Amino acid sequence: MKEQIIILDFGSQYTQVIARRIRECQVYSTILPYDTPAAEIAKCRPSGIILSGGPCSVFDKKAPMPDPGIFKLKIPILGICYGLQVLAHSLKGKVERGLKREYGKGTLRLLDKSCPLFKKLPGRLQVWNSHSDKLTRLPKGFKAVATTENSDFAAVEDRRAQRYGLQFHPEVVHTPKGTQIIQNFVHGICGCGKNWTMSSYLDQAVAEIREQVGQDKVILGLSGGVDSSVAAALIHRAIGNQLTCIFVNNGLLRYREEHAVRELFADHFKMRLRYENATPLFLKKLKGVTHPERKRKIIGKAFIDVFRKATQKVGDARFLAQGTLYPDVIESVPIAGNPAALIKSHHNVGGLPKNMKFELLEPLKCLFKDEVRLLGLELGLPKAMVYRHPFPGPGLGVRILGEVTRERLRILKEADAIVLEEMKASGWYYKVWQAFAVLLPVKSVGVMGDERTYEYTIAVRVVESKDGMTADWVKMPYEVLEKMSNRIINEVNGANRVCLDISSKPPATIEWE
Repeated sequence: MKEQIIILDFGSQYTQVIARRIRECQVYSTILPYDTPAAEIAKCRPSGIILSGGPCSVFDKKAPMPDPGIFKLKIPILGICYGLQVLAHSLKGKVERGLKREYGKGTLRLLDKSCPLFKKLPGRLQVWNSHSDKLTRLPKGFKAVATTENSDFAAVEDRRAQRYGLQFHPEVVHTPKGTQIIQNFVHGICGCGKNWTMSSYLDQAVAEIREQVGQDKVILGLSGGVDSSVAAALIHRAIGNQLTCIFVNNGLLRYREEHAVRELFADHFKMRLRYENATPLFLKKLKGVTHPERKRKIIGKAFIDVFRKATQKVGDARFLAQGTLYPDVIESVPIAGNPAALIKSHHNVGGLPKNMKFELLEPLKCLFKDEVRLLGLELGLPKAMVYRHPFPGPGLGVRILGEVTRERLRILKEADAIVLEEMKASGWYYKVWQAFAVLLPVKSVGVMGDERTYEYTIAVRVVESKDGMTADWVKMPYEVLEKMSNRIINEVNGANRVCLDISSKPPATIEWE
């Protein structure tokens, strides 16, 4: 059984960040609900347990608390923020409501440099706090090893019992040395090696897929995006021609994307690929439709219909493969009305209905997005595919404001291709979260070749983001923007003006519709 650290989730918005930081230490991590029975945790044979932060107070009537049995497992425990307060409260220490909230950057001062959590770290550290309650009396066996401006017990330890607590958040970037603290816990205190690699995962995943599928057939909806592409390559590595990929061309894809997908998966990887060109159907259904939500629903329903018919042509298949990722399947129980801790629904191929009688195969469900990209490289997928920018499910249908027509699609595809070409040529493509073109339903007067024109406007959108929840526009070099604009106006028949979108999210969204 592989080494792993278990994280008990008390509803923190940073729980997944903790899990990712541990995996960056090349150690596997698993997130479980805060009230997971100690017996179930013991069966996992973890090397350590982390109690996450959370939005609650130990004084709340329904304060989330772990199974007390975890303290009898003789496994190293680290409590972070609320997790520290849970640790202290459970072991008969004292937590009180703070008179002053400690939020934002703070300075940590070490009292005991021999504490293994702070091995090879200086005596003063910048840390990030986010709490109001505070620990005021230590449980038996504990001592303080660090303080901050408003906390005498910013870091505590019971070294003999291997129990540690931090009032600050080591997992966030605002604690610059936080990764070293986590490494010290995972490697130094828990004794974990560095065995979690994509190479080792690949071998394990192939074996698991073969065991689950046996001799049965698998269908996968291939969109050309990162998740479905990596899932396809992984499953094909495991079972070869038992996999059939269905690629639906709705006409709303990037410039020549249908050719690139077919060349890569059918020609290069030699996969069974069923290509469904449904462009006329989608354009017919979108004729005259201008409302963005109606466009989305039409595109989604049409995809389901086309995909369902395609699966019937494949023949008898038992499994439907999906590119579900770990963040999609982590179940965070709603705690004390915390809106960030709702159960997340699985991704689905175009929102497929439940009446499609397949068993699910989700080979990426224990991976984060960055790990999926690494796995893609391990499988031999090209960097341009693995690190491609996010693309909306409805495709260019929501990057054309107003009605979608063949002519508008042509204009946008050509303009968008130029934006991406110049981003890659300048080296900026892999530095940003997303870059794309939008066609506005606005025509303006221009002069080209001494003649008057009246053509469409293209907006260029380039944003930086960590997770797509918030985003800021990127201050691109003027020479790169100038080249994009000149090429679009000169090479794309139907566009004579280019604008730059300099709005952030919020209040704007990344996509325009």
